[in-house]
Amino acid sequence: MADHQPFPPGGRRVERPAVASPCPSCGDLAGRGYPACRFCAELVDQYWLADWQVLLAAEQLAEGGAGERELAELVLADEVGKYPWTCVDWAMTLVGCSQCGAEPGTGPVDCVRCAMSDALRWSWDHAGFPKSMTAGEHALRVARATLRAPHRHRDPVVGAWRLLMPFLLVGHLPTVGQVRRLRAQVLAGAYEELARCADHGELIGFPELPWLRPSPSGEHQPKPQGDQDRAGDPLQGAADPRAGEPASDPV
Repeated sequence: MADHQPFPPGGRRVERPAVASPCPSCGDLAGRGYPACRFCAELVDQYWLADWQVLLAAEQLAEGGAGERELAELVLADEVGKYPWTCVDWAMTLVGCSQCGAEPGTGPVDCVRCAMSDALRWSWDHAGFPKSMTAGEHALRVARATLRAPHRHRDPVVGAWRLLMPFLLVGHLPTVGQVRRLRAQVLAGAYEELARCADHGELIGFPELPWLRPSPSGEHQPKPQGDQDRAGDPLQGAADPRAGEPASDPV
């Protein structure tokens, strides 16, 4: 059975790497090749899988067994907060969307059921933050969800989370403003340069583009609609690292 406490935390059973290091398979920083690179996929997914395996053991079920899919359907149908957010996400990888057949939340952009499934998952974050979910865990969840369905988001959004993934894994957390600026830099074609940044500080400290520099009023003046994602897209923002202060958006 799931933990008795409401909103049991997730993603804390496996120790995080101390530093971001190159992936021995794809050569990029480990995690950035998710989910296409097998090593990167295993590195990221282990935090989700560890919680799911504990739930399987509690239910006396075997991984890959006949009852695993039934458990996944139960997890997704139950009330929000009964299971760890990692188990909710993992359950989504084990079932198919009733409309398009893809993993819920990853189907075609016009699949209504996928949109509903993706939106529903973020209700856990709203209710569980900050007691059962840290801002870093929230950002890591957003990054993984985005990279599993890149076709459902604008390229700058996908690129920004891909750049950040290796550093999220080791516990670094950008501010909302830093993520937005990073998206704008990706939009301007700086992805390859940004990907060569060796550490998190270098990445978020990458020189600002001329059209992103503060105006005389002290506010950034990006090009209209330049780095904006689709209206209402739940993967638009980033978690705010300030303690006790939830993100203004599900992500």
